[in-house]
Amino acid sequence: MELATLIANVQGNTALTVGILIAGGAIGTGIGFGLLGGKFLEGVARQPEMAPMLQVRMFLVAGLLDAVAMIGVGIALFFTFANPFLGAVEAAVGA
Repeated sequence: MELATLIANVQGNTALTVGILIAGGAIGTGIGFGLLGGKFLEGVARQPEMAPMLQVRMFLVAGLLDAVAMIGVGIALFFTFANPFLGAVEAAVGA
């Protein structure tokens, strides 16, 4: 195969992978926020006097949920702009 064809294949597969990474993070975060909000409302409905403490813990967990999604976005950006697989393809074809 030609080098240009291999590079195009790697870039195309990388674009698909980046899309899956970002979509997976968005879907997981959406499900997590839905569950978190529902459980928070259930807890406040059962014990309204615990609302301030539950709210603090809810925001803490919400921050952790966002962090997981942002890590996925960071990895996706790494693969987009500094793709380590392109160097491996060029080294394999050059050898």
